[in-house]
Amino acid sequence: MSEKHIKNDVCNFPSTINECDNKPNKPSVSLGKLVTKVPVVLAELTLQANVDACIKFPEPVLEIKDVKKHVKLVQCRLLLPTNKLFVKGFIRKNIQYASPSKEICESNHTAISSNLHSLTVDVPFHCVTEIKHFLAEPVMPEVNKRQEFDFFISKPLPSGFPEKDHFQSSDLSQFHQESIQHYNELPFCELISSSIIEWDEAINRVMFHEDDAPIGEGCFNQVEEKMVIDIRLKVLQNQQVRVCSTTNDDCHDDDY
Repeated sequence: MSEKHIKNDVCNFPSTINECDNKPNKPSVSLGKLVTKVPVVLAELTLQANVDACIKFPEPVLEIKDVKKHVKLVQCRLLLPTNKLFVKGFIRKNIQYASPSKEICESNHTAISSNLHSLTVDVPFHCVTEIKHFLAEPVMPEVNKRQEFDFFISKPLPSGFPEKDHFQSSDLSQFHQESIQHYNELPFCELISSSIIEWDEAINRVMFHEDDAPIGEGCFNQVEEKMVIDIRLKVLQNQQVRVCSTTNDDCHDDDY
Protein backbone atom coordinates (compact mmCIF):
# COMPACT_ATOMS: atom_id res chain seq x y z
CA MET A 1 0.00 0.00 0.00
CA SER A 2 1.43 3.37 -1.01
CA GLU A 3 1.61 6.28 1.38
CA LYS A 4 -1.06 8.22 -0.50
CA HIS A 5 -3.61 5.47 0.31
CA ILE A 6 -2.90 5.58 4.04
CA LYS A 7 -5.39 7.63 5.99
CA ASN A 8 -3.81 10.42 7.96
CA ASP A 9 -6.73 10.84 10.37
CA VAL A 10 -6.72 7.37 11.97
CA CYS A 11 -5.78 8.94 15.30
CA ASN A 12 -8.14 11.86 14.96
CA PHE A 13 -10.48 11.12 17.88
CA PRO A 14 -11.53 13.30 20.85
CA SER A 15 -8.89 13.60 23.55
CA THR A 16 -11.53 13.60 26.31
CA ILE A 17 -13.29 10.47 27.60
CA ASN A 18 -16.92 10.63 28.65
CA GLU A 19 -17.92 8.95 31.89
CA CYS A 20 -20.24 5.95 31.52
CA ASP A 21 -22.68 4.60 34.11
CA ASN A 22 -22.68 1.13 35.58
CA LYS A 23 -24.93 -0.92 37.83
CA PRO A 24 -24.07 -3.95 39.96
CA ASN A 25 -25.33 -7.38 38.92
CA LYS A 26 -26.16 -10.15 41.33
CA PRO A 27 -23.94 -13.13 40.55
CA SER A 28 -25.44 -16.56 40.03
CA VAL A 29 -24.13 -18.87 42.75
CA SER A 30 -24.96 -22.35 43.95
CA LEU A 31 -26.41 -22.74 47.42
CA GLY A 32 -25.63 -25.42 49.94
CA LYS A 33 -22.51 -27.39 50.62
CA LEU A 34 -20.14 -27.45 47.67
CA VAL A 35 -17.05 -29.37 46.66
CA THR A 36 -14.62 -27.38 44.55
CA LYS A 37 -11.21 -28.02 43.06
CA VAL A 38 -8.71 -25.26 43.88
CA PRO A 39 -4.95 -24.82 44.34
CA VAL A 40 -4.13 -25.60 47.97
CA VAL A 41 -0.97 -24.17 49.55
CA LEU A 42 1.06 -27.11 50.82
CA ALA A 43 3.99 -25.06 52.09
CA GLU A 44 5.46 -21.57 51.94
CA LEU A 45 9.18 -21.49 52.52
CA THR A 46 12.42 -19.65 51.92
CA LEU A 47 15.30 -21.73 50.64
CA GLN A 48 18.92 -20.73 50.26
CA ALA A 49 21.23 -21.71 47.39
CA ASN A 50 24.97 -21.00 47.20
CA VAL A 51 26.68 -20.34 43.86
CA ASP A 52 30.37 -20.11 42.94
CA ALA A 53 30.91 -19.32 39.27
CA CYS A 54 33.38 -17.73 36.86
CA ILE A 55 32.37 -15.18 34.22
CA LYS A 56 34.54 -14.45 31.19
CA PHE A 57 34.26 -11.17 29.32
CA PRO A 58 34.83 -10.94 25.55
CA GLU A 59 37.19 -7.98 25.98
CA PRO A 60 39.35 -6.29 28.61
CA VAL A 61 37.39 -4.69 31.47
CA LEU A 62 38.54 -1.56 33.22
CA GLU A 63 35.80 -1.59 35.84
CA ILE A 64 32.25 -2.86 36.39
CA LYS A 65 29.66 -0.09 36.43
CA ASP A 66 26.44 -1.90 37.35
CA VAL A 67 24.93 -5.39 37.62
CA LYS A 68 21.20 -6.13 37.28
CA LYS A 69 20.01 -9.55 38.43
CA HIS A 70 16.82 -11.57 38.01
CA VAL A 71 15.96 -15.06 39.22
CA LYS A 72 14.63 -17.45 36.57
CA LEU A 73 13.11 -20.59 38.07
CA VAL A 74 12.89 -23.42 35.53
CA GLN A 75 12.19 -26.43 37.77
CA CYS A 76 10.47 -26.90 41.13
CA ARG A 77 9.40 -30.47 41.80
CA LEU A 78 8.11 -31.98 45.02
CA LEU A 79 9.01 -35.66 45.00
CA LEU A 80 6.33 -37.51 46.93
CA PRO A 81 6.37 -39.34 49.29
CA THR A 82 9.97 -38.30 50.12
CA ASN A 83 8.95 -34.62 50.67
CA LYS A 84 12.13 -33.58 48.85
CA LEU A 85 11.84 -30.38 46.81
CA PHE A 86 14.12 -30.13 43.77
CA VAL A 87 14.76 -26.56 42.61
CA LYS A 88 16.69 -25.52 39.52
CA GLY A 89 17.10 -22.17 37.80
CA PHE A 90 19.34 -19.38 36.58
CA ILE A 91 20.44 -15.96 37.73
CA ARG A 92 20.18 -13.63 34.76
CA LYS A 93 22.91 -11.05 35.12
CA ASN A 94 23.26 -7.96 32.94
CA ILE A 95 26.72 -6.52 33.59
CA GLN A 96 27.55 -3.01 32.44
CA TYR A 97 31.28 -2.33 32.30
CA ALA A 98 33.89 0.04 30.93
CA SER A 99 36.39 -1.33 28.42
CA PRO A 100 39.58 0.55 27.50
CA SER A 101 39.59 1.93 23.95
CA LYS A 102 42.19 0.14 21.82
CA GLU A 103 43.82 -1.29 24.93
CA ILE A 104 45.71 1.74 26.31
CA CYS A 105 46.65 3.42 23.03
CA GLU A 106 44.36 6.33 23.79
CA SER A 107 45.48 6.60 27.40
CA ASN A 108 48.12 8.63 29.17
CA HIS A 109 49.44 9.00 32.66
CA THR A 110 46.46 11.17 33.69
CA ALA A 111 43.45 9.67 31.87
CA ILE A 112 42.10 6.51 30.26
CA SER A 113 39.60 6.53 27.41
CA SER A 114 37.02 3.74 27.59
CA ASN A 115 33.73 2.59 26.11
CA LEU A 116 30.66 1.31 27.92
CA HIS A 117 29.57 -2.25 27.09
CA SER A 118 27.05 -4.77 28.36
CA LEU A 119 27.23 -8.54 28.91
CA THR A 120 24.22 -10.74 29.75
CA VAL A 121 24.83 -14.22 31.17
CA ASP A 122 22.81 -16.94 32.87
CA VAL A 123 24.45 -18.36 36.00
CA PRO A 124 22.86 -21.74 36.87
CA PHE A 125 21.97 -22.94 40.36
CA HIS A 126 20.22 -26.00 41.79
CA CYS A 127 19.53 -27.44 45.21
CA VAL A 128 17.40 -29.99 47.06
CA THR A 129 15.58 -29.30 50.32
CA GLU A 130 13.19 -31.30 52.48
CA ILE A 131 9.81 -29.90 53.47
CA LYS A 132 9.37 -30.87 57.12
CA HIS A 133 6.21 -28.92 57.95
CA PHE A 134 3.18 -28.76 55.64
CA LEU A 135 0.42 -26.18 55.92
CA ALA A 136 -1.86 -28.72 54.25
CA GLU A 137 -1.08 -32.37 53.64
CA PRO A 138 -0.41 -33.25 50.02
CA VAL A 139 -2.54 -35.84 48.28
CA MET A 140 -0.23 -38.79 47.73
CA PRO A 141 -0.09 -40.27 44.23
CA GLU A 142 -2.08 -43.39 43.53
CA VAL A 143 0.00 -46.22 42.13
CA ASN A 144 -0.93 -47.80 38.80
CA LYS A 145 -1.79 -51.49 38.94
CA ARG A 146 -1.73 -54.36 36.50
CA GLN A 147 -3.08 -57.79 37.33
CA GLU A 148 -3.19 -60.87 35.18
CA PHE A 149 -5.87 -63.53 35.46
CA ASP A 150 -6.37 -66.93 33.84
CA PHE A 151 -9.16 -69.39 33.20
CA PHE A 152 -9.21 -73.05 34.08
CA ILE A 153 -9.22 -75.65 31.34
CA SER A 154 -9.58 -79.41 31.47
CA LYS A 155 -8.70 -81.65 28.53
CA PRO A 156 -8.51 -85.41 28.00
CA LEU A 157 -5.01 -86.83 28.05
CA PRO A 158 -3.55 -88.65 25.04
CA SER A 159 -3.02 -92.35 24.92
CA GLY A 160 -0.69 -93.76 27.51
CA PHE A 161 -2.51 -92.11 30.44
CA PRO A 162 -5.34 -93.56 32.51
CA GLU A 163 -8.76 -92.94 30.94
CA LYS A 164 -10.14 -91.15 33.99
CA ASP A 165 -7.21 -88.71 34.23
CA HIS A 166 -7.46 -85.25 32.61
CA PHE A 167 -5.04 -82.43 31.88
CA GLN A 168 -5.91 -79.48 34.15
CA SER A 169 -4.20 -76.09 34.00
CA SER A 170 -4.67 -72.52 32.77
CA ASP A 171 -5.19 -71.77 29.11
CA LEU A 172 -1.78 -70.71 27.75
CA SER A 173 -3.29 -69.67 24.44
CA GLN A 174 -4.99 -66.68 26.02
CA PHE A 175 -3.83 -63.61 27.96
CA HIS A 176 -6.07 -61.63 30.32
CA GLN A 177 -5.18 -58.53 32.31
CA GLU A 178 -6.76 -55.76 34.36
CA SER A 179 -4.93 -52.42 34.11
CA ILE A 180 -5.64 -49.39 36.32
CA GLN A 181 -4.08 -45.95 35.76
CA HIS A 182 -4.33 -42.98 38.11
CA TYR A 183 -3.86 -39.45 36.81
CA ASN A 184 -2.52 -37.69 39.88
CA GLU A 185 -2.29 -33.97 40.52
CA LEU A 186 1.33 -32.82 40.29
CA PRO A 187 2.43 -30.27 42.94
CA PHE A 188 3.78 -27.03 41.49
CA CYS A 189 5.48 -23.85 42.73
CA GLU A 190 4.97 -20.11 42.56
CA LEU A 191 7.88 -17.73 42.98
CA ILE A 192 7.16 -14.98 45.52
CA SER A 193 10.41 -13.07 46.01
CA SER A 194 14.16 -13.43 45.91
CA SER A 195 17.22 -11.90 47.52
CA ILE A 196 20.79 -12.12 46.21
CA ILE A 197 24.01 -11.19 47.98
CA GLU A 198 27.04 -11.42 45.71
CA TRP A 199 30.79 -10.97 45.83
CA ASP A 200 32.54 -10.38 42.48
CA GLU A 201 36.32 -10.34 42.25
CA ALA A 202 38.67 -10.12 39.26
CA ILE A 203 41.09 -13.06 39.10
CA ASN A 204 43.44 -12.04 36.25
CA ARG A 205 43.79 -8.28 36.61
CA VAL A 206 46.89 -6.84 34.89
CA MET A 207 48.21 -3.46 35.96
CA PHE A 208 48.95 -0.79 33.37
CA HIS A 209 52.44 0.65 33.15
CA GLU A 210 52.70 3.85 35.15
CA ASP A 211 53.92 5.75 32.07
CA ASP A 212 50.83 4.75 30.05
CA ALA A 213 47.99 5.18 32.57
CA PRO A 214 47.17 6.66 35.97
CA ILE A 215 48.61 4.80 38.94
CA GLY A 216 46.67 1.81 40.18
CA GLU A 217 44.74 1.22 36.93
CA GLY A 218 44.51 -2.13 35.18
CA CYS A 219 42.20 -4.43 33.26
CA PHE A 220 40.87 -7.99 33.46
CA ASN A 221 38.50 -10.32 31.58
CA GLN A 222 37.59 -12.96 34.19
CA VAL A 223 35.57 -12.55 37.36
CA GLU A 224 34.93 -15.09 40.08
CA GLU A 225 31.64 -14.54 41.82
CA LYS A 226 30.08 -15.96 44.95
CA MET A 227 26.34 -15.59 45.50
CA VAL A 228 23.96 -16.47 48.31
CA ILE A 229 20.43 -16.71 46.90
CA ASP A 230 17.35 -16.64 49.12
CA ILE A 231 14.21 -17.69 47.26
CA ARG A 232 10.73 -17.47 48.76
CA LEU A 233 8.14 -19.64 47.07
CA LYS A 234 4.85 -21.45 47.52
CA VAL A 235 4.28 -25.14 46.88
CA LEU A 236 0.73 -25.85 45.72
CA GLN A 237 -1.40 -28.74 44.56
CA ASN A 238 -4.87 -28.83 43.03
CA GLN A 239 -7.17 -30.55 45.51
CA GLN A 240 -10.88 -31.04 46.07
CA VAL A 241 -12.02 -28.87 48.98
CA ARG A 242 -15.41 -28.77 50.68
CA VAL A 243 -16.89 -25.26 50.89
CA CYS A 244 -19.74 -24.10 53.11
CA SER A 245 -21.91 -21.42 51.50
CA THR A 246 -23.09 -19.84 54.79
CA THR A 247 -21.76 -19.47 58.29
CA ASN A 248 -24.59 -21.65 59.62
CA ASP A 249 -23.59 -24.64 57.54
CA ASP A 250 -21.56 -27.31 59.28
CA CYS A 251 -19.41 -29.34 56.94
CA HIS A 252 -18.86 -32.84 58.23
CA ASP A 253 -17.53 -35.93 56.57
CA ASP A 254 -20.73 -37.74 57.55
CA ASP A 255 -22.73 -35.51 55.20
CA TYR A 256 -21.17 -37.16 52.16
